[in-house]
Amino acid sequence: MPEKKTNLLDLTKEELEEKILAMGHPKYRARQIFRWLGKGASSIDEMTDISKDLREELKKVFVIDSPEIAGKLVSKIDGTVKYLFRLSDGYVIESVLMGYKHGFSACISSQVGCKMGCKFCASTGIGFDRNLTAGEFLAQIIAINRDIGERVSNIVVMGIGEPFDNYDNLVKFLRIAHDPDGLNMGYRRITVSTSGLVPGIIKLSQEDMPVNLSISLHAPNDTVRAGIMPVNKRYSIDKLIEACNIYTRVTKRRITFEYIMISGLNDSEENARELAEKIKGMLCHVNLIPLNDVSNTGFKRSSRNNIEKFRNILMAKGIETTVRRELGEDINAACGQLRKSAIEAQKC
Repeated sequence: MPEKKTNLLDLTKEELEEKILAMGHPKYRARQIFRWLGKGASSIDEMTDISKDLREELKKVFVIDSPEIAGKLVSKIDGTVKYLFRLSDGYVIESVLMGYKHGFSACISSQVGCKMGCKFCASTGIGFDRNLTAGEFLAQIIAINRDIGERVSNIVVMGIGEPFDNYDNLVKFLRIAHDPDGLNMGYRRITVSTSGLVPGIIKLSQEDMPVNLSISLHAPNDTVRAGIMPVNKRYSIDKLIEACNIYTRVTKRRITFEYIMISGLNDSEENARELAEKIKGMLCHVNLIPLNDVSNTGFKRSSRNNIEKFRNILMAKGIETTVRRELGEDINAACGQLRKSAIEAQKC
């Protein structure tokens, strides 16, 4: 049985340099290869500044494992694009491309499925299969760049999965994406979102990579949060806030608290005042999110009036608060919905 080839996208530049040196070639060849990957090369044959003989040698050892676009929805309202990517082993994941005045932001997945079990999420109930490799994080960006013919300017690790449940591959991807010879993506243009895995937050604060951190909070107290987010039974809001304060103190980066507005559950004026008390004095921002309709959750979106009242209370308490602009509403751009539909279709 032939030995499995190494996916070039899974390697940091330093790892690639070691492998190229071991093959008896000069170190600078690794930098050339790495640059081609950053430009979006989908095959080794595209690396035209490398001799044909070396390319043939590389093909015996390496592969560029690019995902297939298995589905694509484009919003007629705002141009948001939702991708369903099929990986080499047949599993499917989602990514979303959003256009802003400052450029394009890509929201990418970190796992095939998710273990967190948040009750409002489309990924809940369809299982967890495996972690993505660092190269599979990266491949989503490269595939999107290739599809639109432009470079994504911001990355948000907020798609399917919990990034801190795949910590090592997450951090490796961040280093590859940041490398000047690769995507050359500044850390401040990358956001990592977590449901609240406290050890991961603290650990990331020590990595010397000041990415933006987004916390899926969604409740002002442990009773409400534990009812919709099982992770809160392991890490209370107080422990989560403590970890966030460590992150902001070390990195000097502002935390964003994501807060889905669910009618009758977490959207009262009392809830707003309670939330303000929890996070007062923090280097933070609150992003209120009108609930996306996901079938069989039993939840309903808060009224526009309640959302505005909630925002006004937080603002009056000195907490910067915005209401998320709804993108891709006509294509169900909430993460997990396209993948869920594809999986359900396969079962029919």
